[in-house]
Amino acid sequence: MTAVQIDEHDGVTVVRMAHGKVNALDLDLLAELTAVFHEIRTDAVVLTGAGRAFSAGVDLWRLLDGGPDYVREFLPALNDAFLAVFGLGKPVVAAVNGHAIAGGAILAAACDHRVMAAGTIGVTEVRVGVPFPPTALSILAYAYGEPAARRAVLTGATMGPADALAAGYVDEVTTPEALLDTAIARARLAVPADTYRLTKAQLQAGVRERLTHERPLIDPQVLDLWLRGVEDGRIHRYMATVTGRGNAR
Repeated sequence: MTAVQIDEHDGVTVVRMAHGKVNALDLDLLAELTAVFHEIRTDAVVLTGAGRAFSAGVDLWRLLDGGPDYVREFLPALNDAFLAVFGLGKPVVAAVNGHAIAGGAILAAACDHRVMAAGTIGVTEVRVGVPFPPTALSILAYAYGEPAARRAVLTGATMGPADALAAGYVDEVTTPEALLDTAIARARLAVPADTYRLTKAQLQAGVRERLTHERPLIDPQVLDLWLRGVEDGRIHRYMATVTGRGNAR
């Protein structure tokens, strides 16, 4: 079963994550999302989710079941997906149809414009007990601004559409019924494609330079803490608390 659905609306590709109940990020969804963004040929993109969630973030149960080998494969795939969305040289609009948590919030932040209609949004990794990779933090700082990104990461707070708009997590709020049409309209910019591509690359140049220097040093430290989170039980304890599943997998 495909993890991503693709539709075209008059020159705008709508990429819809459709993977399980809440579009949790696992290797299958990340690989397909990355491949789709590398192959887009239309002039603009809308990224959204199927069902009641945009994406609830990393599938931590899958991570626990997969163990260390899965974690070692998962983190590079997570980075690849974030950068595939962030680096596309075309207008990319997030249509946040429901919960966008942790990695889901980063995917939304990787888009050029965010329209939200329902659910909550926020980055909760610190509460889980593991750090975000520098790719995620740099995208978040670019999208939210440094002060707002710092508050978002260190508090792990989630918020609904109105508060998210006030905090700068999203750019506008609309109704669920109008969400897709609004996002498609925002993606259709009256800007020549080559001009938009170069301008976006210029704006993102600082992020790419920062990651070139930071990732070789910090990515291994992030991996070490994610592996420790699997091994010492902190991720399992968090999931048991938030889901009420106890020792269940």
